[in-house]
Order: sequence, then structure tokens, then C-alpha cells
Amino acid sequence: MIRVMVCGAYGKMGREVLRAVHRDDQLSVVGAVDVKSDFADVGELIGVGRIGVVVGNELATVIAETKPQVMVDFTAPAAVMGNIRTAIASGVCPVVGTTGLSAADVEEVRGLCKQHRGNAVIAPNFSVGAVLMMQLSELAAKYFPTVEIIELHHDQKLDAPSGTAIRTAEIIAAKRGSFKQGHPKEEEKLSGARGGDLAGIRLHSVRLPGLMAHQEVLFGGLGQTLTIRHDSISRESFMPGVLLACKKVLTVDGLVCGLENLMA
Repeated sequence: MIRVMVCGAYGKMGREVLRAVHRDDQLSVVGAVDVKSDFADVGELIGVGRIGVVVGNELATVIAETKPQVMVDFTAPAAVMGNIRTAIASGVCPVVGTTGLSAADVEEVRGLCKQHRGNAVIAPNFSVGAVLMMQLSELAAKYFPTVEIIELHHDQKLDAPSGTAIRTAEIIAAKRGSFKQGHPKEEEKLSGARGGDLAGIRLHSVRLPGLMAHQEVLFGGLGQTLTIRHDSISRESFMPGVLLACKKVLTVDGLVCGLENLMA
């Protein structure tokens, strides 16, 4: 059994991860952390009755007491790097779904893995469908180089654009190169109306209650358009990818970025 702990246990994603790990016969929940912890039992938190694992409020202490092999992190951009540093230095392999990491953050994690001879997985999206959306977008970019991305999330999401949108744009840009889209004399009457710009690709973020996690990649060509869309209807959609990462992170080589690199 692989020993797993979860950071952000009181959050919606954290609870979903705890449920999924608890149900998996190859994984075992040994610890959990949340800065808002009132030391609830994990089993009562996820509705399965007491299991004797208490949610702590200090990561280093929980690691020392429970000796996990894997740490799953769904917290906040301001907290995630500190959690990763603590985990890797303690010999624990992070599986990170928290978005908002910069390129410099990712390189720091890569360096920490080398320094401590540890492993880590960082994925902007743990949904298999989202990975397929990005792969199909890469294929389409060869034939439809003009593209814009619209990502839609619930109104409690802290970062914009989403990590998935940024990663999708990076994949497309690597395939088609960088160039400026639209009319050369285009003028924004309201700042930000055309969205963010990554290698000439426009990224638009929508934040509304009632949404979960959605993305459209819109390609335009001569006399035609192509739309590739993915919708996560519930947080359960991310769990197969999270569980896969928990099982594979112990045997990868250093840092792996993107769920697609774990999918055989």
C-alpha cells in the first residue's frame, strides 16, 4: 500500500481526493493537513465514519508523525511552494494540482528533486479528458494556426488564466510558432477586452458561480471554424488522474510536468 497524505484537506478538492484515496485498494490515507484544521477525523470529514486519521494544521509535524510516501496538494498559490519544499526535503513525493505556479517555481521544484533525489508530479489538470483536449488541440494547430482559448471556472478560483489554458497555449505555440493574430490596427476600447496574450494566442477567463472547470479552444480557418471543448461536471473527473499520479510518482525520474506524461 502506498502511504498518502493530503494538503488542503478541508477544501472541496481535498475532500474529494481523500474519498478517492480511501476507496483505492493500492493506496492508504495516513495523514491530512489544512490550515483551518480543528483536528477532525478524516473519515468523518468524508462521510465514512472514523478511521483514526486526524487532520493536522502543520505539514512538517504531520509528515514526521505519519511518514507518508506521497503528498497530494490542492491548496492555494501562496502556500503550494512552501508545501512542496517541505515535502521533498522530508523525502515525500509531491503530486501537485494547485495551479498558479510560475516557470521559476517549476524550475525550483526540478532543482529540489535533483538535490534531494526525489520525485514530483505537477499537472495543471488531472482530468484525462482535458489532456485529450490539449493533445487534439496540438494536432489541430498544424492545420488551424489561428486560435483563441476561452476557459471558464467557478468564481472562487484564484488564478487567471487557468493552468490548463496556459499549458494548452504553450503546446499550440510549440506546434505553430509565435505570431500576432487579428488585424494589425486592432484597438482595445476597454483594456483587457481581447484577453491575455501568449505567443499571439488570446486567452480569455470567465469566472461565475455555477461553473466547475471548462475550456474551449476555438480555431479559425478559411470559411470554417473548429471548436474543441472539455467540461468537468464534477470534481470526480479529476480523481482517476490523481490516483494514477499517486501510484506512479514513486517510480518516475525527478519532476514530471503534465498528466499526459504518465498516461501509457
